[in-house]
Amino acid sequence: MSGHPGVDVPDHRGRTGLHLAGRDLDRNPGVRIRDVELTSRGWHVLRRTTFDYRRRDGRWETQQRETYDRGNGAVVLPHDAERGRVLLTRQFRYPAYVNGHPDGMLVEAAAGLLDADDPHTAIRREAAEELGVRLGPLTHVLDAYMSPGSVTERLHFYAAPYTPADRVGAGGGVEAEGEDIEVLELDFAEALAMTLDGRVADGKTLLLLHWAALYGPFAARPNA
Repeated sequence: MSGHPGVDVPDHRGRTGLHLAGRDLDRNPGVRIRDVELTSRGWHVLRRTTFDYRRRDGRWETQQRETYDRGNGAVVLPHDAERGRVLLTRQFRYPAYVNGHPDGMLVEAAAGLLDADDPHTAIRREAAEELGVRLGPLTHVLDAYMSPGSVTERLHFYAAPYTPADRVGAGGGVEAEGEDIEVLELDFAEALAMTLDGRVADGKTLLLLHWAALYGPFAARPNA
């Protein structure tokens, strides 16, 4: 009898036990997991979970939720405060294109999935691949669930200084992975203005640019 890829035999990525995610959760006494069903086993995993949920009035009801599991990620805003510059990217994003963006070419902070790395290692890797830059010391800004209604991903936000001497490569991403990334070095005031007129419409980038203006390297400092 043949097995089920991703369940009891390896799938195309060598994974098994994909149907077990969430079954052992007991941190919330008001949630009891009944069943976890795999509905898609592509590069990432789509699951349908059935669980009992205790409402605030004490009644229990059975609910179902679909979750898209693509792993966790990290994002960084490289900044050169002395020259007033930041490094961003521009690349084609089909989901945005199909949902109303004029051309799908989004301006974003460099980001990527952690894969098997810790967040620090992953974001330095992504900065080298996408931007061709060697980052200075990383500042952890925040962690956030960007679409918690359906996507499991937790995103780790960072900022890091760079100088012209740290531009050690051309960037552009990994062609074998379908990446075709334009590197943008922008005046910070211009980048911030882009968050207000729609030229920057990516959530993670909006957060980092406004953090940089309010609390980060471009925040107004009180007079000593």
